[in-house]
Amino acid sequence: MHRLRTTVARLRPLTAAQTAQSLSQPRPLAVEGGLRTFQPARRLNTSVAAEPFLNGTSSNYVEEMYYAWLENPRNVHKSWDIFFRNANAGAPPGAAYQSPPPFAGTSQGLASVQALVGAQPNVEKLVEDHLAVQSLIRAYQVRGHHIAKLDPLDISCVDFDDAPCTVGFQNVGFYGLAESDLDKVFRLPTTTFIGGNESSLPLREIIRRLEMAYCQHIGVEFMFINDVEQCQWIRQKFETPGIMQFSLEEKRTLLARMIRSTRFEEFLQRKWSSEKRFGLEGCESLIPALKTIIDKSSQSGVESVIMGMPHRGRLNVLANVIRKELEQIFCQFDSKLEAADEGSGDVKYHLGMYHKRMNRVSDRLITLSLMANPSHLEAVDPVVQGKAKAEQFYCGDTEGKRVMSILLHGDAAFAGQGIVYETFHLSDLPSYTTHGTIHVVVNNQIGFTTDPRMARSSPYPTDVARVVNAPIFHVNADDPEAVMYVCNVAAEWRNTFHKDVVVDLVCYRRNGHNEMDEPMFTQPLMYKQIKKQKGVLQKFAEKVIAEGVITMQEYEEEVARYDKICEEAYARSKDEKILHIKHWLDSPWPGFFTLEGQPKSMNCPSTGISEEELGHIGNIAASVPVEDFTIHGGLSRILKGRGNMVNQRVCDWALGEYMAFGSLLKEGIHVRLSGQDVERGTFSHRHHVLHDQNVDKRICIPMNYISPDQAPYTVCNSSLSEYGVLGFELGFAMASPNALVLWEAQFGDFHNTAQCIIDQFISSGQAKWVRQNGIVLLLPHGMEGMGPEHSSARPERFLQMCNDDPDVFPKLSEDFAVRQLYDCNWIVVNCSTPANYFHVLRRQILQPFRKPLIVFTPKSLLRHPEAKSSFDDMLPGTHFKRIIPDDGAAASGPEKVKRIIFCTGKIYYELTRERKNRGMDEAVAVAHSPSDLCKMTSETDRYLNADLVWCQEEHKNQGYYDYIKPRIRTTISRTRPVWYAGRDPAAAPATGNKQTHLMELQRLLDTAFDLEAFSGKV
Repeated sequence: MHRLRTTVARLRPLTAAQTAQSLSQPRPLAVEGGLRTFQPARRLNTSVAAEPFLNGTSSNYVEEMYYAWLENPRNVHKSWDIFFRNANAGAPPGAAYQSPPPFAGTSQGLASVQALVGAQPNVEKLVEDHLAVQSLIRAYQVRGHHIAKLDPLDISCVDFDDAPCTVGFQNVGFYGLAESDLDKVFRLPTTTFIGGNESSLPLREIIRRLEMAYCQHIGVEFMFINDVEQCQWIRQKFETPGIMQFSLEEKRTLLARMIRSTRFEEFLQRKWSSEKRFGLEGCESLIPALKTIIDKSSQSGVESVIMGMPHRGRLNVLANVIRKELEQIFCQFDSKLEAADEGSGDVKYHLGMYHKRMNRVSDRLITLSLMANPSHLEAVDPVVQGKAKAEQFYCGDTEGKRVMSILLHGDAAFAGQGIVYETFHLSDLPSYTTHGTIHVVVNNQIGFTTDPRMARSSPYPTDVARVVNAPIFHVNADDPEAVMYVCNVAAEWRNTFHKDVVVDLVCYRRNGHNEMDEPMFTQPLMYKQIKKQKGVLQKFAEKVIAEGVITMQEYEEEVARYDKICEEAYARSKDEKILHIKHWLDSPWPGFFTLEGQPKSMNCPSTGISEEELGHIGNIAASVPVEDFTIHGGLSRILKGRGNMVNQRVCDWALGEYMAFGSLLKEGIHVRLSGQDVERGTFSHRHHVLHDQNVDKRICIPMNYISPDQAPYTVCNSSLSEYGVLGFELGFAMASPNALVLWEAQFGDFHNTAQCIIDQFISSGQAKWVRQNGIVLLLPHGMEGMGPEHSSARPERFLQMCNDDPDVFPKLSEDFAVRQLYDCNWIVVNCSTPANYFHVLRRQILQPFRKPLIVFTPKSLLRHPEAKSSFDDMLPGTHFKRIIPDDGAAASGPEKVKRIIFCTGKIYYELTRERKNRGMDEAVAVAHSPSDLCKMTSETDRYLNADLVWCQEEHKNQGYYDYIKPRIRTTISRTRPVWYAGRDPAAAPATGNKQTHLMELQRLLDTAFDLEAFSGKV
C-alpha cells in the first residue's frame, strides 16, 4: 500500500462543503494543483460492511468504495473505513480488515474476517496498482515535457537539476508496477482523455498513448494551473487519440507559408549579403505560426491584432504576416534614398506597420498593427498591451473578443528582462487587462553569444509565465505541423478563457546574432551541428511529397512563383527615390491630420471656460453625488473646503486639476489617470475616488457625474511598477488623439526606473517613427528638506533632451507660440499657479497636434495658502501664461529696479516672501514660469538697469540653470550677464539633514537679494 499511502498523504484536508457532499454528487478522483477534480458517480450502497465483499468482490467496487472513502470516511461503512485506514498505515495483506465495534450486543469473530481477507490478498494489490497507474498518468502530465523531443539540434541545454526520470516503459517499477503488468488492463481515471471512447486500456497502450501526447515534438506545461476546468481542457486538446490531424488543404497551405517564409530570407541574403537584417533562418515556422494564430482568432471574431516583437524576423513578419508591400521593404536597403519626412528615422528592423486586409480563412476584415520599437528588448511589451486595451475600451470590447495582442520574444530576453514580469502582472488587473495575450517565444537557445546556462537560473526561458498560471506549449520548430497545432490550441485557449498563453518555438539561429556576426567564436559545437542541419522547408517538403499531399513539380512551381514575386518587387523598389517613413506608421489617427500628415491649423483657441462651468464642476468636486454613501470624517472637511473655495471663486492645485479634467470630460474627451496612488493622490490631495466607510468595495467617482453625456473618466491605482505601467499608458495614448492620458509617479524621481520608455519612446518617438503622442507625465518635484530621494524629478534630464536650439531666436509670427511647441519634441513645464496647470492640461487636447507633456508638479504647494488662482484667470479668453511678470511695486517703477529674478515653481513663493520681509518690493522684480523668449525679452528690456539673475532651489549642476542661461543670453543678444542664485553643485539631489537644507535655502535667498553679490564679477 506504499503508493496508496503516498497518494493519500498528498491530499489536502477536505472543506466542510466537500465533506457534506453525498455520493450522488461528483466525487474526488485526483489532486489538481491543490484542488480536487470530480466525476459523476453511480450511487453505491455504502452502508454495506466490508466483510461480505472482500471475498470475491470486484476490483471496480473496491475502487469506488475507496474513492467514496477519500471524499469522506463517513460515506462508507465503518468496516470499510477501518480497512482503508489500516491499509494506508501500511498493514500487510490480510491484516488490514478489522471488525467494527459491536452494535447492540452483536459481535463478529475477528479471526473469521481475517481468514476471509487472508484468502484474498490481491484486493489491496489491485487498489494499489490502479493508484500506481493513475500516478503514472499524472507523471506524464506533469513531467512528460522533460523527455519530449523539442530541440531540432538534439543538444538541448534545459537543466532539470538531474532529477530522475519517472516516465517511460523502463520506469514503471518506480510506481510499484512490474514488466508483467504491461499487458494488464486498467480502468482509466477521468483526469485523462487518452482512452478516447474506451474506459480501460492495457498498461502498455496507456504508456504508448501518453508518450504520443506528451513526449514527441510538443511538450506541455500546465499542471501548475489551479483551475480544474482549464487543466481538463488542455488534456483533451493533447491526449485525445488522433486529435492532431490536418486536411490536405491545410497541409498545402502550411507548405505555401513555409515557402514564403524561407524564400524571403534567401532572397534578402542573395541581394544584400553584407547587410544586417536579423533574418529568421532556423525558425522559419514562425510565419505559419503567427498566421495560424491570426486565422483562428479571426474565425473567433477578432477584428484587430496588435503585435510587438524584437528585431529578429521583423522584415519577414512585415512581408508575410502584415503583408507590407515588398518594394517598400526592399527600398529600405538603398542607402542613397533621401528622407522625405522630418526626423531621424530608424533602421528597417525597428519599424512598424498598420494594415487592414481580408483574412482568407475567415473571410473577415482584420486590422494588423506591428508596433515600432527600439533595440531595447521587451520594452515594447507594455506599449502593445496599452494600445490593445485602448482599442478595446473605445470599441466597447469588455471581454477582449474583438481586439487582441500578440507578443513575440527572444528566449534570453524573455528570461532576463524584468519588464516581462511587470507586463505579465498587468494581465489580470481590472484597468490593465487585455483579456489574454498570446506570447510566442523564438527560442534560439542562445542570447547573442551567451549560453542559456549562463543566462538564466530556470530550466526554461518561459518559466516566468507560470506566475500568472499561463499554460506553456513547447514545440519543436522543425515540425511545422506540431507548430500549427499548438498555435491553433493557443488561439482557442485565449478565445475560451481570455488568459495569457505561451508558445515556445524551440529552434536555432542559423547565422550569428546578425548576418555579419561569427558565432563559431563562442559556440563552435552548436554551430557545427547547425551547419549539418537540413532546412525545415526541405524536411517538410520531403514529408508532404512522400505523403502525396503535393508533387515535386507543384512544389517547385510554388517556389518559382514566390521567387518571381520577390524579383518583380525588387525591380519596382529601384523606382523609389524618396523614403517615406509615414508609410510605416503603426498608429494612424484618421481625420486628425491633413492628408499630408500635417496639423489642420496652427491655432490654439483659448483654454478658459465659463464661470458657470467652473462653478458646476467645483460643486461636483465638493459633493458626494450618491445617496446613502458614508465618507470619512476627514474627507468631509476636505470637500467642505472645496465648496468654500468655489464660493470665493478661487481654486487650489487639486481643484484646478478637477476643473481641467471635468471640462474636458464634458466636451467628450476621455481622461485616463494612472499611477501607484493616483485615486487618492500620494499627498492625500486629490480624492477622485470616494470609499464608503461601511460597505466594502463600494466607491463613488464624482467626476463621472458632471454631465449626462460626458466622456468616461478612468482613474486607477496601478501595480507597483513604473517601467511597465508608463509603457502601458504610452500605448494607451497611441490609440486616439482625443483622449487625455496621464501617468503620475508616486514621487518624481521614480521615473528613473521607467527611463527606457522615456528615452526610447517618449522623447524620440516622433523623430524615429513619425508617431505623435500626447502622453502626460506628472512628476512631483520640490526641495522640502526630506532627503535626497523624492526631492528632485530631475528636470535637467528632460530639458537636456529638448531639441530646441539655445542659440537661435525663434522667428516671430502670429502663430509663433503654437509653432514653437509643434517644432519641439516635447513640452516641459513647472507651473507656479493652479490656473497655469489648468490651462496646460486643457491645451494638451485643444492644440492641433500632440506632444508629450512633462509636468513637474508640487508637493508643499498643494496646500500653500498663496498657491491659489482666481476664477478670473480661467475664464474664456485666458491662456496658459508662458511667463508671469511681476505685477507689484517693481513693475510700477521699472527704472528703480536693480535686479530682476527669473524663476519657476515653488521657489517663487519663497522669493516673494523673502522680498517682502526685506522690504525690497521696489528694488527687486520677480518673474516666474519663463518659457516664452519673446515675453522674456520684454521683461529684460523693461528693467534695463537691473541685474539678470536666475534663481532655483536645485543644485547648480541640476535643475534649469544650464538650460535657461544660454536662452536668456540669446534673447538679449548676449549684452548682459546672467547670474546664478541657488545651491552649489552636488552629486546628490538634496541633503538628508533638515538643518543643512534650511541653511542652504537661506544662503541662496541671501545671494538672490544681495544687490552687491555680483558686483565686479564678469
